[in-house]
Amino acid sequence: MKVLVAEQCGFCHGVRNAISVAEETLAHHKRGNHVYSLGPIIHNKDEVERLAKVGLKTVAKVEEIRSGTALIRSHGAAPEQIAKLEGKGLSIVDATCILVKKVQHIAKELEKDGYKVVIIGDEDHPEVQAVMGCATDVVVIGDENDLHKLPQNARLGIICQTTQSPEHFGRVLGAIGRSGFSDLKVINTLCKEAIKRQESAVQLCRQVDIMFVLGGLKSANTCQLAELCKKYNSQTFHLQNWKELDKNILSGKNIAGVTAGASTPDWIIAEFVKNLEAFDAGGG
Repeated sequence: MKVLVAEQCGFCHGVRNAISVAEETLAHHKRGNHVYSLGPIIHNKDEVERLAKVGLKTVAKVEEIRSGTALIRSHGAAPEQIAKLEGKGLSIVDATCILVKKVQHIAKELEKDGYKVVIIGDEDHPEVQAVMGCATDVVVIGDENDLHKLPQNARLGIICQTTQSPEHFGRVLGAIGRSGFSDLKVINTLCKEAIKRQESAVQLCRQVDIMFVLGGLKSANTCQLAELCKKYNSQTFHLQNWKELDKNILSGKNIAGVTAGASTPDWIIAEFVKNLEAFDAGGG
């Protein structure tokens, strides 16, 4: 089968840095001094499992870490969580994406300047939850159905979850603009790397018979890629890896496109492409 890979796909700088920091921390930690990640370091099950094999322990709560080293994942952590870790006397290694750190800082500054902080994004996403912890009583708007959460005639400071699409950001922003407010300040906090991947994926999916988007099912940027591709190619499938592929869907297809989220490691992409290329040759 002929396989085309998106020009922009796979690990972004923030994720690559987080993995590098985790590997370096694990390589230098002392025997008996466990390394814990507060939540999955990135939203990719295969990569989390790989790091677990070399000693990275993933926990859901600060309370689960009693000693050793605490690794702040790429999505960041709320100041309250970091304070609790410091209070335990733990060694803290920060692998937060630099852009996420910037968004956290912007949220603090907006509130300091008298704005009600509004985040356009998914309230359950760890990046958003970490930003929420940087200001008081933040409002999260997932879509137009959440507009009722906005206070009337308030000074609104709008930021966005970094991995949202420009289309979604613009649509929700337009809806907010039509609601009642006294002052509106908008700061574009979208990730340029995520946008590059979205544009590259859309361009590719229009050229192929079937499109594959590789990455974690809980990865926000990967889900955004899949949703975008489905708009332009109904034969789009979001998979975590080659093992999840139902080969029956390849019947009658000649050209396949492959892209991957910013938290999808190169080895997952390479394995998928190699197997897909060999499929018609009897290697599927």
